[in-house]
Amino acid sequence: VDVTEARFPNRQRLAETTDLRLGVENAGNEQIPDLAVTISLDGGGGAVSSGASGQGSFSIRSDQPGLANPNRPVWILEDKYPRIVGEEPPVGSSPGATAATNTFAFGPLDAGDTREMVWRVTPVMGGTFTVNYEIAAGLHGKARAVTEDGSDVTGEFVVTISTKPPQARVNDAGKVVIEK
Repeated sequence: VDVTEARFPNRQRLAETTDLRLGVENAGNEQIPDLAVTISLDGGGGAVSSGASGQGSFSIRSDQPGLANPNRPVWILEDKYPRIVGEEPPVGSSPGATAATNTFAFGPLDAGDTREMVWRVTPVMGGTFTVNYEIAAGLHGKARAVTEDGSDVTGEFVVTISTKPPQARVNDAGKVVIEK
């Protein structure tokens, strides 16, 4: 497997929606039975466990005692995402939905074919985080995606989310305008 595209802005601001994009090519000679992408987070500092991903792909785990649910979102995943770039929004749930809380499946990928996926997210917590991704050939471990040298297909984005929200105003047409 070759990662043909990996994009996620390394500087973001609270409440500013952005896209995480991954492109994958099946560079092998066999079909990938079920292209799967696992997303996890590290970092945050403070009352957050360093290196402790929360339950959910864009969440971390808090060390604060007494919490009913210690999982805290860093990004909120938009409805109908993730999805394959170029496809219409699905009716019902996202095509990337699986039973795993941080793994998304995108179906079979024939040898030589490429697929690009997008996650639309909005940051809701400031700090510096490492977003890890891992590409797999299936959900049940029978098929394995590897790079040309035989290693796992992984990558990361180091992202700093500013706690200063963007300046916004409503224009004369009633539309919200975000100042850059």
